[in-house]
Amino acid sequence: MAKEPVSSPQPLSFPPSHFAKLAPRSYLHAHLSSSNGQRPSGRLPHESRKPQINTGSLTHCHGSAVVRAGDNAVVCGIRVEILNASDIVDCKPSTTIEALGQRYGGGLTKHPEVTDGATRRQSRTEDAEEMAQLDLLVPNVELSTGCSPSYLPGMPPSTEAQSLSHRVLTLLHISQLISMDDLRIWYHPSSASTPPMPQPPSEAPTAPDPTSMSLDVPNDTTSSDEEDAQRPEVKAYYVLHITLLVLSLSGPPFPAIWTALLSALRNTRLPKAWWDVDRQCVICSPRISDSRPLNLNGLPIAMSCGVFNAEKDGAGLVSQVEEGGEKGVKKWILCDIDGFEEGCCEEEVTVVVREKQEAQGHGMEILRIEKSGGGFVGRKELREIVALAYERWKVLKGVIEGNV
Repeated sequence: MAKEPVSSPQPLSFPPSHFAKLAPRSYLHAHLSSSNGQRPSGRLPHESRKPQINTGSLTHCHGSAVVRAGDNAVVCGIRVEILNASDIVDCKPSTTIEALGQRYGGGLTKHPEVTDGATRRQSRTEDAEEMAQLDLLVPNVELSTGCSPSYLPGMPPSTEAQSLSHRVLTLLHISQLISMDDLRIWYHPSSASTPPMPQPPSEAPTAPDPTSMSLDVPNDTTSSDEEDAQRPEVKAYYVLHITLLVLSLSGPPFPAIWTALLSALRNTRLPKAWWDVDRQCVICSPRISDSRPLNLNGLPIAMSCGVFNAEKDGAGLVSQVEEGGEKGVKKWILCDIDGFEEGCCEEEVTVVVREKQEAQGHGMEILRIEKSGGGFVGRKELREIVALAYERWKVLKGVIEGNV
């Protein structure tokens, strides 16, 4: 009886996703060390995910935007409410044009035009302080259930959502993105006053009674009160309630959140509002044609990078290169990292850049730099990250302006 041939054992093989779970650092290092140097997602180390932006998707908001970049998806909705100046307790804002004129260097117009750069920066700083004091910007970040494996159903609100809300509010005040002039609702008595009714002429002139005669002494107090009554003043403010809902999360959420907020602000239109003397309240026009957009101060863009260090890990991998004649650990700067790469990187850097205004010259300015974890990023690496942020600003500027 013939014997059946014995087949040789087949080598075990696993799909790439299994290797990524078993040894994530070795898996990422193998991709970066390959000839093409591509990451597991197919992008180069300095390549970012292409964003997709849709504005005006929420019809019940005054401004909205949906941003998607890779597996990151964020929805932003902005609602505008009215805050009466009489409801503000223990606050003394600049509620008269005269007070604003002293701030802006003597201009007594509703929207002062400042030509001096130092005066403009000083006025914007004071406006930002007033805006923060009145809490006219109210951002709220929500990480929806199931946006990532870390957020399961039934869990309480995370501290990360509160931290992101604070970071958004801080950057709004630091960048002075929104002008205080857009949020003030003025009342001009001269335009709302009615001319006095004419008095009927007397039938015959009468002689003055000497006993009732009195000297006409000018009353400075009365004239001063009349002047104060005729001065334009701020009766209310616009309050922006900003809701940011993260639908899907893969990587650092702040750049996608800030991009959604920026797109929604450019899509926001403030309704026309005025002070009604008879009703003693603010009236808003329901017509969209009467609304106006926000005058934003530049276009600040946020970008996050991760630093992957191929140091010795559990798999026994080590990669050393010659740096300046000394042995150093090989590290890669990965732009716009995803969720898998975020778990492998020891250090993250977030940079916010914006184009300089005309009074400050041409070029770019750095608004904020945040760094967490590790100590591998030095001056050389930081310059490289800032240069990548400038390139990212050019790309996002075209995408945002093309969707507004």
